[in-house]
Amino acid sequence: MKFLPLGFAFLLTAALTFLAVKVFPRWGLLDNPEKYGLKRKPIPYFGGVAVFLGFVISVLVFIPLSKEVIGLLTGVVLLAFVSFLDDKHGLPPLLRLATQILAAGMLVIAGVGISHITNPLGGVIDFTVWDFPIFIGLNEYHITLLADAFTVVWVILLTNSLNWFDGIPGLSSGIAGLAALVLFFLAAREGYHYFDQTAVITIAGILAGCAFGFTLFNFPPPRILLGDTGSMLFGFVLAALAIFSGGKVATAALVLGFPLLDAVTVIIRRLLQGKSPFHGDYSHLHHRLLAAGLSPRQTVIAIYLAAAAFGSVALFIETAFGKLVALIGLSFVMLTIGWRLRRYQLEKEID
Repeated sequence: MKFLPLGFAFLLTAALTFLAVKVFPRWGLLDNPEKYGLKRKPIPYFGGVAVFLGFVISVLVFIPLSKEVIGLLTGVVLLAFVSFLDDKHGLPPLLRLATQILAAGMLVIAGVGISHITNPLGGVIDFTVWDFPIFIGLNEYHITLLADAFTVVWVILLTNSLNWFDGIPGLSSGIAGLAALVLFFLAAREGYHYFDQTAVITIAGILAGCAFGFTLFNFPPPRILLGDTGSMLFGFVLAALAIFSGGKVATAALVLGFPLLDAVTVIIRRLLQGKSPFHGDYSHLHHRLLAAGLSPRQTVIAIYLAAAAFGSVALFIETAFGKLVALIGLSFVMLTIGWRLRRYQLEKEID
């Protein structure tokens, strides 16, 4: 029964995506290749709509509507709506950021947050030290500044990392599917958790099914493109899953080490260059792999293998310290590869 939601979401999303491939051209929901200097015919865009519908319908079918699930779905709907408008018309970066903060706030309001994380050197890091109770009518609520702020930053970081990683068709959806699958198997591991993981298993399975169902049509050469509507959803739900599973931030960071490290290095580079972190460029690792001569399909497969390496470490190393050491080691390898690719790119430009 654990695999039933995954299979249902896979078939439903694949069917919805197939329908979108056929119908979207009639509705004018196509990309604009000339905008990016591409010499090909327009192909269906807004594929994230199929992922969104597949995810929401699957969750409603398989998961009871608790306060936490309602908070998750509210954030997903809000992000999907604004991201669709952004895909279609283009919205200011600050408006997109405000939407992400509001979506993360929906999780916090629903009681979903990171109260503590495991200290790799022993013990835990407690984020509830600044707790302020407030009363609305007869109801008592608690504002935990550090916990709530950390939760919002965590959600925004993962949401944008998957969105920025959507530079090649099949990349964001495939990575999200692999990450969700790792979280699925981790949540299903017996004797590994202190409380019931049924909701995490189901949501992770649904997300993996949606991601792989869409990737069938998005893998290079793509028949449809994902758009922000889908990539934002993947990052947001993965961030929420890490919290649902008991604040396993280190595990999720390791599972998503590849896009997270890419996002952090790109942000730092843009800030050092005096640019906005939200100003798009071609400095991502997948762009460097393309510049080095790999085809889009070869680039996607190479990154899949790297993501699988990160995920395997998360599955087989159980201690927080071990995961930290593995993350540092794999990150060093990635940064070295990225640096060498950057040098190769600069030398090629000079020649």
